[in-house]
Amino acid sequence: MFLPVFLPAQWNAPSPALYPALSTAPVIVSRSAALIDAATGTLLYAKNIDEEIPPASLTKLMTMHLVFEEIAAGRVSLDGDVPISRESWAINQPPRSSLMFLGPGQTVSLREILLGLAVSSGNDAAVAAALACAPTTRDFVSMMNSEARRLGLRVTRFAEPSGISENNMTTAAEFAGFCRTYLTLHPESLAAFHSVEKFSYPMADNVAEAFRDNPRTITQSNRNMLLGAMPGVDGLKTGYIDEAGYNIALTAERQETRFILVILGAPARPGGDRIRDNDGRELLSWAFENFKTVRPRIDRVEPARLWKGREKTAVLKMAHDDPLLLESGTFTAPSDRAQSLWYSVEILDPLIAPLPENYPVGNIIFSDEQGELHRVALLTARSYERGNIFRRIWDSIRLLFYKPR
Repeated sequence: MFLPVFLPAQWNAPSPALYPALSTAPVIVSRSAALIDAATGTLLYAKNIDEEIPPASLTKLMTMHLVFEEIAAGRVSLDGDVPISRESWAINQPPRSSLMFLGPGQTVSLREILLGLAVSSGNDAAVAAALACAPTTRDFVSMMNSEARRLGLRVTRFAEPSGISENNMTTAAEFAGFCRTYLTLHPESLAAFHSVEKFSYPMADNVAEAFRDNPRTITQSNRNMLLGAMPGVDGLKTGYIDEAGYNIALTAERQETRFILVILGAPARPGGDRIRDNDGRELLSWAFENFKTVRPRIDRVEPARLWKGREKTAVLKMAHDDPLLLESGTFTAPSDRAQSLWYSVEILDPLIAPLPENYPVGNIIFSDEQGELHRVALLTARSYERGNIFRRIWDSIRLLFYKPR
């Protein structure tokens, strides 16, 4: 399934006049950050969002995305065994790698590899995942870059599947957009992988029979320290290399509002991870305090009166330009204005045929006692042709005496 990443130029840019809380955002230490409403893509916080910074282990989200796509295509199986080649052994990973601790003679499922990526952040797991989907890691990296281009990412590029290379590159803006696509395509990944707090490997059934009495199991905690520590946080991924500093892709949901926050470049020094986590905590707390996703319940849009056409009415629909927007009309509102909204409909009057499909003919306007907050364009649901000569003459006469509403 193809869902493009919507980049900042395509996101709604909220007006400070309508969203006064934008001026109260926390001051953070990290070099770069982008915070968006996951449902609407509205950009609520931005700091150096176009600065190119290595993603570090955030790279593993693209690796996981491609694995999920291969599973969906039926080319690999989630519970099938993954060959463990010498290249993916823990002892063959670069120095200072985080590891799942893959080794010779082990039997491991793709599900376990994904847990090794999401929880343990194993670079060995990234290599194993790559080789489960492609003949070589180089081929898999080509898949990663092709997918980045296909999704519309302009800057993001990859040199290997784990994130340890400083030649991997992204921006907070692009990676926040990618995370939105990722969660839209793979919502089940949150409960199954990203919110799992601990992972133990290898277990007895992973090792050769001779070692099953003592498999030397290692239990590792999720690197995302906000899991379980901040209400609603259920993903996504942390990362660190010296060239980038501390990175994190966070997502949290409360009361049907979900935010995505990407932070890049917290200081590469002792305590930098705590600075990153504190930046994340402050920004998410600010977002939940001040913004809410609104999903208006509009059962149907009434057909509009059509003049001089074959039909007497035109069926209308709400504009839906963003394929990641699952419900038409959804928007981000200030929390203090999200509870008492109403909507009105304005339609071009008189509406005269012919009309092409998707022709803008009006708006649905959402307001409260303070005024208009949001509007959604109304479009023709299909094309409408002119009526016969008698219909056109008759309607022309009637229009002489018609008073638009």
